[in-house]
Amino acid sequence: MATALTAAVSLPSSKSSSLSSRTSIIFTERTSFNKSNVYTKNISVGGRVVSIRAQVTTEAPATKVAKVSKKQDEGVVVNKFRPKEPYIGKCLLNTKITADDAPGETWHMVFSTEGEVPYREGQSIGIIPDGIDKNGKPHKLRLYSIASSALGDFGDSKTVSLCVKRLVYTNDQGEIVKGVCSNFLCDLKPGLDVKITGPVGKEMLLPKDPNATIIMLATGTGIAPFRSFLWKMFFEKHEDYKFNGLGWLFLGVPTSSSLLYKEEFEKMTEKAPDNFRLDFAVSREQTNDKGEKMYIQTRMAQYAEELWELLKKDNTYVYMCGLKGMEKGIDDIMVDLAAKDGIVWADYKKQLKKAEQWNVEVY
Repeated sequence: MATALTAAVSLPSSKSSSLSSRTSIIFTERTSFNKSNVYTKNISVGGRVVSIRAQVTTEAPATKVAKVSKKQDEGVVVNKFRPKEPYIGKCLLNTKITADDAPGETWHMVFSTEGEVPYREGQSIGIIPDGIDKNGKPHKLRLYSIASSALGDFGDSKTVSLCVKRLVYTNDQGEIVKGVCSNFLCDLKPGLDVKITGPVGKEMLLPKDPNATIIMLATGTGIAPFRSFLWKMFFEKHEDYKFNGLGWLFLGVPTSSSLLYKEEFEKMTEKAPDNFRLDFAVSREQTNDKGEKMYIQTRMAQYAEELWELLKKDNTYVYMCGLKGMEKGIDDIMVDLAAKDGIVWADYKKQLKKAEQWNVEVY
């Protein structure tokens, strides 16, 4: 081991000596030390032999302590299937879940996996649409949050479900543009193949604590991971997990005809009224007391004090999925509430993120 030594050197007195009678010499070489940690060596300085005696102190390298996650991450699989070798599943079911007068179409689809894509609630999969792009190359994958629990909609761990909105818009040139992957998926017929990659992601996994408070904030198809959460929490029975905490879902949509999985969620409130709260924010149909449109942050503001008290507890977890702009609206609510307690919200949110209690997946 190469070691630097600082040693006190004693020299015989001499007016011609270029060294003081007591000086420090730093040198590095490969050296072996005895158990006494005292090192003695004769070296030549200015033509004279000098004896060096040094006390050596060594420190063991610091060992890293492995971080223990608060989330259900044991045995989580990521990237089992990649773009060059995707899993080939089959479409088993594909149905539109928005009304005909809704602004846009959203579809719920179920694919077979035969248990070969072992995902967890909160993860995503990639879909590679059929065909080639304008450069003649295969289309790149698109990631979608999984909308089913790990058991799947059929309860046999052999399927995976997605919630997909068909993307159609008019560009600046007045041309109608269709999203490649969303239209491929929404048009997919039962029996046809679909190329699947993944699963990916650990950010949105459920907390281990069965007594946790789980606040879920979703806009549109951002509801997907929370449907997977809620099925596990309220519709399924597991030997190693029984949810006894509070699940609170806020779902924001433009119209009531756009509400996704409404009947399922209402059934959950009937099944577990003490453990599940449900709040919709329908922006084009609802307003608050000030006449402002009811966006998700507007609905949350009605419970601001209660939410802030929950956020001060170390077993409250916030999950956010949907449109990117929603996080700023929620930040705006929390800034003033935190300030009343002498807390800077931006700093506190960083602490929540570090503690895995603030989890965001927006697009």
